[in-house]
Amino acid sequence: MKFLVSLSVALLFLFSGNMIAQDLSAYKKMVFEKGGNSIPYRILFPKNYKASEKYPLILVLHGSGERGNDNEAQLVHGSGLFLSQEVRNDYPAIVVFPQCAANSSWAKINVEGEIPNREFVFYEDSEPTKDMLLLEGLLKHIRKTYKIDKNRIYVGGLSMGGMGTFEVVRRNPKLFAAAFPICGGANPEISKKLSKPHWWVFHGDADTVVPEKYSARMVKAMKEMGIKVKYSVYPEVGHNSWDNAFAEPELLPWLFSKSR
Repeated sequence: MKFLVSLSVALLFLFSGNMIAQDLSAYKKMVFEKGGNSIPYRILFPKNYKASEKYPLILVLHGSGERGNDNEAQLVHGSGLFLSQEVRNDYPAIVVFPQCAANSSWAKINVEGEIPNREFVFYEDSEPTKDMLLLEGLLKHIRKTYKIDKNRIYVGGLSMGGMGTFEVVRRNPKLFAAAFPICGGANPEISKKLSKPHWWVFHGDADTVVPEKYSARMVKAMKEMGIKVKYSVYPEVGHNSWDNAFAEPELLPWLFSKSR
């Protein structure tokens, strides 16, 4: 898993000082178990949550720097957005941040070479990783346990999680209404399985960790398939384009306007 090790080292300095000083306890700590394996996750319920009401579901996949089993690190990026009072008032939803195990990944990916000249190898039809299977099991559990609006299930993620966003949609092509991969990538050949959701793809053009070309290739292939996709490229922004993406004022209005 050379990719996972090298990406972790490259990103460590980015993650070390980025945990926002705010109370994240509103995200309840949970663990999903299946077949002797488990995946930690944090879940945020809407204000004034009512078990009898249906809510949209937002799944957010972290990058390689937040892997582990502490059930905390996955909240480093993006969790603050959903805690703001304005967002909680205007966009009530159930928000889930699962945590991928150390030395694992959301999708099978290999890498050749070193930064800044390395190349990623994305597979068209690879076997799922253990954590992808656990993620899919968690999704089924959430949908069975809570009243979820089946027409408004959304997924997004950053870096390894952006790659995981493409992968979970590929494997569940009719499940999601919209997806927002950030600084990720995938094999363009999977585009034929990505036609159902609306897409908003993000990347920084100065990214040397996961070069922007990998998102550009996906967007090009998706547009050729007639898929509903918009693409935001941030000039002179490196791998931390998630900061720009999560700050987009239209991200949540766009997301919540989409229905399957």
